[in-house]
Amino acid sequence: MALLITDECINCDVCEPVCPNNAIYQGEEIYEIDPDFCTECVGHFDEPQCQTVCPVDCIPLDPNHAESQDELRAKYIAIQQL
Repeated sequence: MALLITDECINCDVCEPVCPNNAIYQGEEIYEIDPDFCTECVGHFDEPQCQTVCPVDCIPLDPNHAESQDELRAKYIAIQQL
């Protein structure tokens, strides 16, 4: 499953630089996550780094982008080949 940044985001800028896939970017009002590049840090870390550093806990799983661990791993491999 990709992650999602909710409107509780305070734009603290800590999540974007820790994303190993460059999936996080500054949106019009808050940071956003591109689900095509979010692997929940599979292939890089044991847990999503953005969730780890977020001071307001506003990065839940995105129910609109459900993926298995195998699908996330396959996405990680595909991203590495870009």
